[in-house]
Amino acid sequence: MQRAQLIPAAVLKREVAYAGFLRRLLAHLIDMLVIGAVGVTLGALVIAVAPDNFTALANVAPVTAAIGWAYYVLFESSPARGTLGKIALNLFVGDVHGDPISYPRAAFRYFFKIFSTLLLGLGWFMAAFTPRKQALHDVMAGTLVLRRVTYLVTGQEPPSEPGDYWDGGRWVASVRPAERSS
Repeated sequence: MQRAQLIPAAVLKREVAYAGFLRRLLAHLIDMLVIGAVGVTLGALVIAVAPDNFTALANVAPVTAAIGWAYYVLFESSPARGTLGKIALNLFVGDVHGDPISYPRAAFRYFFKIFSTLLLGLGWFMAAFTPRKQALHDVMAGTLVLRRVTYLVTGQEPPSEPGDYWDGGRWVASVRPAERSS
């Protein structure tokens, strides 16, 4: 009779962690590239259609700002829960419990970014030092930027019930706590 061999199992584990400052910065840079490309394209179209009309060219900036607002608010309150930059880096926005945020909360979060910027950008840098990696606008809006973490775990799963099991080097006896008599 052969003894059964214990074969280590490989399991993909998925967890959620706070998104750090550098990941958030990289996601923001990707988003700025997207919005900037839209603005440059609009500017090029205006110059091509009306090269001498500076009033039309001056309207490109507010239109691009409105597109940027819609980009952030609609993406972050959608089922995707993040902008293209956040999606590319496995980041998403949630409330303080990790649940999806509503459209009004996403709009408030976007406008609170003004305060983060007006404080010489220090509101943005709070994400590097706060325990939950929140920037000032996240604290004000009650939101978190989270990241999905996936990693491979190999080895024997710990037992779910008490009993004897092999921990890879020796047999370990688990004892159930004694039941109290009334």
